[in-house]
Amino acid sequence: MKLDQIIVIDIESTCWSGGPPEDQEPEIIEVGVCVLDIKTGERLARHSILVTPERSQVSPFCTNLTSLTQADLDERGVSFGRACAILRRRFGTSTRPWASYGDFDRRQFEKQCRERQIDYPFSQSHINVKSLFALAHGLPREVGLLRAMDALDLPLEGTHHRGVDDAWNTGLILSRLLFQCRGEPVPLREPLTPDQN
Repeated sequence: MKLDQIIVIDIESTCWSGGPPEDQEPEIIEVGVCVLDIKTGERLARHSILVTPERSQVSPFCTNLTSLTQADLDERGVSFGRACAILRRRFGTSTRPWASYGDFDRRQFEKQCRERQIDYPFSQSHINVKSLFALAHGLPREVGLLRAMDALDLPLEGTHHRGVDDAWNTGLILSRLLFQCRGEPVPLREPLTPDQN
């Protein structure tokens, strides 16, 4: 295991205002990546991998949430298998710890890899930043990404619900938490009341 970087991941998936249509299912359409230097806490790089869905279509609700359209994915997307290969080869995700805000990203990757018989691209060293934030600040429940950033008095960079931007913002939260663990406290702007976001 290489402990030089943490690869922060945020995915966006096809979604609907209600449940999926009968012949469709949620699947990954963007993998946002933020490379975090463990020693300095600096965010070194950001990247977006667009993924062409195979078993669903991008709904108007999904476009409104993520800004991604079916045309974007048809024109610039790669297959899910190719996305996994990019993660392993370009970012070394199978030999480095990785992180996400919450556990949805890990579960969705595991599900899609299992169903499509594609090698899982990540190591077993997963950091749930959502849980870590709540534990570090003594909260009784987890809070959403925007609430965590607000509590740390951090500005949102980019667009919420775009994988590349949410990964970048999660990387900043994780950087603050790492330095807090090293004895450099990062005070909250104000006490938090947990929410379900």
